[in-house]
Amino acid sequence: MTKEHAALVIIGGGPTGLSAAREAAKHGLEDVILLEREAEAGGAPRHCGHLGFGVRDFGRVQKGPRYAERLRNLTNGLDLRCSHAVTNVSPGGLVEVSGPRGSYRIEADRVLIATGIYEKSSAARLTPGGRPFGILTTGALQRFAYFYGSIPCRAPIVVGTEIVAYSTILTLRQFGAKPVAFIDSGPQLRTSAFVALGARFIFGVPSFTGTWIASIEGEEQVTGVTVESLQGKRTVPCDGVVFSGDWVPETTLIRASQLAIDPTTHGPVIDDYFRTQAPQIFAAGNVLRSARSAGTCALEGRAAARSIIADLKASGGKH
Repeated sequence: MTKEHAALVIIGGGPTGLSAAREAAKHGLEDVILLEREAEAGGAPRHCGHLGFGVRDFGRVQKGPRYAERLRNLTNGLDLRCSHAVTNVSPGGLVEVSGPRGSYRIEADRVLIATGIYEKSSAARLTPGGRPFGILTTGALQRFAYFYGSIPCRAPIVVGTEIVAYSTILTLRQFGAKPVAFIDSGPQLRTSAFVALGARFIFGVPSFTGTWIASIEGEEQVTGVTVESLQGKRTVPCDGVVFSGDWVPETTLIRASQLAIDPTTHGPVIDDYFRTQAPQIFAAGNVLRSARSAGTCALEGRAAARSIIADLKASGGKH
């Protein structure tokens, strides 16, 4: 297995990782390697074809794909390796990678983990009922729409009322479709009343709290959802179920490295400088907690890069 060296290895090519790589390069840090397991960097904004990105870090509102492209352009000339999956990170900074040409190792002076978060699936939420076609997450729906130009459902029930749930309206609208309703098991909406009212009165999509799925109906394709509330049960016709929000930090590498996990955020324990329990390993972005905006994560990536540079200087590391 081949081995190379880097001053900094960044794991994750979303807004956090791309911004951190650019910030490190801007401050003169050499030998920065950015590893992204997907074929293209940019993270979730690549398939969010609506406005709302770029205000915090670029001062200009953009659609997700354009925002992701701009972040990638800022890293031109840097060592960005897509389709490279990190399989292990040791507390000492040894990064094991699997890429198109096989496995190799990188001895890193510092490592920044920026692996982000994911939405809980139907199975992870222990949802009762069958598993017919048409059950997916918001992220999967957006991938279908913006990568493949099609959607697997046209009138789904959306589970969850965090802000990401309402982006399903914008995604479905491009195909002349819309959600049947939003449901949430909690006693109140998890986003602002303004957003929910907009969904109800502008797009005609109601929201119901204190409501949960009792069963998903259908054999090959979703045909309806039986929902339950204090008022009883009823079956709502629909052709899909979109599970949104209920975010989980992607901490597989962190747990494998036996680094401490915060029981409240479910992300890694860090200090004020983004350093984990292992002095050579840092973490930033949504891997630290539930979802924050892409712009917030980008700014956090920049701040983490500056902390790493200061740490390398203080320890006499290469800079």
